[in-house]
Amino acid sequence: MVSIAYFLNNRDISNESSIGLPRPFGLLDCEFAQRKPLNGQITKREIRAISIYTLGLRADDIVWDIGAGTGSISIEAALIAHRGRVFSVERDLDNIDLLEMNIQKFGSDNIEIVAGDAPEVLRNLPTPDAVFIGGSGGRLRDILQEVMLHLKPEGKIVANFAILDHSQQFYNDLKDFGFDPEMVVANISRSKEMQTGGIRLESLNPVFIISAKKKDYLVE
Repeated sequence: MVSIAYFLNNRDISNESSIGLPRPFGLLDCEFAQRKPLNGQITKREIRAISIYTLGLRADDIVWDIGAGTGSISIEAALIAHRGRVFSVERDLDNIDLLEMNIQKFGSDNIEIVAGDAPEVLRNLPTPDAVFIGGSGGRLRDILQEVMLHLKPEGKIVANFAILDHSQQFYNDLKDFGFDPEMVVANISRSKEMQTGGIRLESLNPVFIISAKKKDYLVE
């Protein structure tokens, strides 16, 4: 079985940003500017790999990243959807400053920052092919309702949760709106060298990844 770590460290896939700066997929977490003292509140690279793969992005896609934070999903997605656009929706002004820094650092000029509260700021955005939800400000069902109105048929939704109750509620909301959701629980462990010279595994917090595809017959 091929591990996520193998994929990230042994990839031979390369691409160029839209301003011609070459860089690989699978950026390390430490490469992103993050809030202090809240370093670590970022979608971890293993989770990014699963989530972005599940979105099934294409080169021309329009992507919404709702609750973009410091932009790790947006920046990785923009490299795949390099002929499309990524709209990074974020309401926290501190995060927006870091989001701008990270976008400039990695040369992703097909990302547009949308500052404000979802779902209101979503209403005038271009129709998305894929939507990632990383934060909702407690308005998850309202955001899902707005996303459903705009998402293209066969478009994908992916959402990440750290709390089981929230993931269960979102799963049920998707079913209420006519989707057939799937849930994956990602339990990731990273190696850590011990002073004795051995290696132990250090577990990250589990993440619940829920995905769904919009059916053609769902009425907007």
